[in-house]
Amino acid sequence: MNLNEELQNLNNRMDKCQRKLAAAIQRDDKIIIKQFKDELLSLNKKTQNVKHRKSSEVSDKSKDVKSLAFNRVLTKAEQADMGKLKKSVKDLVVVHPMTAIGRSMGIKAVTGFAPKAF
Repeated sequence: MNLNEELQNLNNRMDKCQRKLAAAIQRDDKIIIKQFKDELLSLNKKTQNVKHRKSSEVSDKSKDVKSLAFNRVLTKAEQADMGKLKKSVKDLVVVHPMTAIGRSMGIKAVTGFAPKAF
């Protein structure tokens, strides 16, 4: 299971627990209230752990991309025919500014990274 799916499952479980906790509070059921509060705390910790792993994974990917020797902003024509560009440039990595890697790198335009000039 990838990190996005795991995070979504944890959020769904937290939402379900919060709804059940609200119902238990209305019933004034002390045992069930304690149970769901404990479960919410553990799910919150797991969620924070997954978010941290996800951010470190993005950070590692951005470091790998930044380590490539050459980068430049791609023109609109190159962006339109991305398949041709990727076939002509070996090991090209294209980073869009709206992706997680692009946001972490702070780029403002679609940029290509490669080991050699293209």
